[in-house]
Parts: sequence; C-alpha cells; structure tokens
Amino acid sequence: MFSWLGKTASSCLSPMSRYAPMSKDDDQGSGGEDDALLWSKDLEKHSHGEFSFAVVQANAVLEDQSQVETGKHATFVGVYDGHGGPEASRYISDHLFNHLIRLAQENGAMSEDILRNAFSETENGFLTLVRRAYAIRPVLAAIGSCCLVGVIWRRMLYVANLGDSRAVMGCSDRSNRIVAEQLTRDHNASMEEVRNELTNLHPEDSQIVVMKQGVWRIKGIIQVSRSIGDAYLKRPEFSLDPSFPRFHLPQPLQRPVLRADPSIVTRRISGNDKFLIFASDGLWEFLTNQEAVEIVHNNPRAGIARRLLVSALERAGRIRQMPYEEIKKLDNGVRRHVHDDISIVVVFIDHEMLDSDEAAVPERSVRGFVDTVGPSNFNFS
Repeated sequence: MFSWLGKTASSCLSPMSRYAPMSKDDDQGSGGEDDALLWSKDLEKHSHGEFSFAVVQANAVLEDQSQVETGKHATFVGVYDGHGGPEASRYISDHLFNHLIRLAQENGAMSEDILRNAFSETENGFLTLVRRAYAIRPVLAAIGSCCLVGVIWRRMLYVANLGDSRAVMGCSDRSNRIVAEQLTRDHNASMEEVRNELTNLHPEDSQIVVMKQGVWRIKGIIQVSRSIGDAYLKRPEFSLDPSFPRFHLPQPLQRPVLRADPSIVTRRISGNDKFLIFASDGLWEFLTNQEAVEIVHNNPRAGIARRLLVSALERAGRIRQMPYEEIKKLDNGVRRHVHDDISIVVVFIDHEMLDSDEAAVPERSVRGFVDTVGPSNFNFS
C-alpha cells in the first residue's frame, strides 16, 4: 500500500499527456526576439508558482537538452549539458524522469536514494547503448553529458548534480535584499577542491589532472569530473585507439577517472526562498550568481529566462568586442567561438501555492531539443 507521499508520486508525477510548445514569445523588451537561434517560453504555471524557459544554440548541433514536468503537487526540472555530441543529453531527457517516477512509485516516497538510483539507471542504460554500438560507432564512447535535476515536492526541494551546470536560489535576507545561494557544487577541474579530490583518489597517476592551453583538464582531455556517459574514461572496454587522437589515452585505463554519482542537496523551502535558476555552465561563464538573481529580482517575470540569456550574450559580446546584434547573425557552429549552448529555467516559488491542496495546475511537459537539420525543427514534444 502506498503512503500519502507515494500516492502523490503516482498521481502528480505520472507521465504527462499535455505539452507546452516552445515559440518566439510575444513579450517585448527582454531582447532576443529576432535571434534565430534563441527560443523561449515566457511564463508557464507549475505546481508551486510559475516558470520561464530559454535556450540558445551555439554548436552546429544543440548539445543541451532541458525539460520541466509539472503535476498537481510536484515539479521536475532537468538541464542536461552534453559534450562530444547530443546523444547522451537526449538519452537523459528521454529516460531519467521516467526512472524517477517508477522508483518513487515502487518505493512510495521521494528521497535522495531515489534520485541516486534514477541517475544510476540512466548511466547504466546509456553505457549499455554504447556497448551495443561500440563495434560500429566507437566514438559514442566519447559522448557524455552533465546532468542537473531539481524536484520540488510540497515544501521539500531536492537538487542533484553531475558536472558544472548550476542551481542557484534567490533568497531575501534580513534587510529584504535579494541574495544568491548556490545549491550545487561545480564538478570541474578548474576548481582546486576538485583537482585535490582527483589527485587523492588517483595518487599513482601523475597525469590525472593536466594544465592544457591554460585550462585544467582530467587526463588532459575533459574539464568535468562527473557525468553521464564518457564511457572511455570509466571502463577499459571502451578505450579508443589512436585513430581518435582527441580521446586516445596513452596508458590503458586502470579504473574510472570520471564518476556518475551525483551531489545531492535536500532542503525544506523557507519563506525567504523566492526563486530558483537552473542553467548550464554557458550562463555562469558570463554572469555571477549574484548578478543573475538581481536580474531576476528586478525585472518582470514574463520572459525573465530570455532576459537572463540576452544579458549573458551581451556580456559575451563585450568580452569579444562584438555587439549582440552581430552575434545574432552568426551561424550555428561559428557562434560557438563566442558562447556555448545555454539552457535556463527560472522557477518562481509562490508560497501560498505550497500550502494549498487545491492548486489548479495542468499536468504539462516542456522539453527542448533541436534536430541536426537546423533550428526550424526545434520544438517541445
């Protein structure tokens, strides 16, 4: 027999049948309306308030995937920043949420263990695909993705993270000023604590972290220390030969150098918590946590994710001495020299809805992806 929480999982986080389309929104004044590679959803309802969504493509194929799933008493947010290709991030978008729902229903609860197991099943599933395809497409072993997930369940917030996408809470302090609280830890070799962690875990390997072209990289190849995929850095059976020089390891892999166990934060949402920003690292490359929460706090809700995105792109343009109006004209692929793919979900928390059992929120699934054909095929399914 399910507990109350298990019943909530069954009824409120079941696979959704209603879908919200992505569009060029009508709201004016937040910029980016004529950017052919930027898509946004200005404002939608979720179980505990409203959310805003924006994505911009820079790579030849969009490697970011993202989703918001809403039910009566629960909200799920996922941001998946792929690297090496889109296959891992697309796989996560198709499977992780479903694993989470099934496990919550089977266990009659939501917990950190449920999240860990959902991540583990997603990792194992993708590695199984790599194994099946390895003989004909070995480069799939070099494709991976960061994975950031948030679940709001009544007044509880669960955040799980692999890689360097980031979740930041906007909170009010005692003087009623907005302050940023970073909820996630960046698993990136640019962080000294991550480099120390790696060297402590691999004392026998003097090349576990290498400075290459001014950037710290694990085995001289990759910056993130945790991911879904990247099988060649986790299992010797997926090693790549010298015909793949970018991913070839001169010495055979003895044990995994990347991990797939997420960092998890659980907290009760307090009255001072105003909103959450979930975003891939492309946003945080150009905006600090505090800058981002101040932009959200000081502007209208409608179109706020797009406003954040445009602020980051304008900053990227100033750094590279290229006005945003010129960045808009760049083709996908070329644009990657200015900024990365960026996905942003801003989730507002309306506390009266947290305490209500009668919130009339439609079940909805918002998912972002773009085909290899080009941006005209971008849609939510």
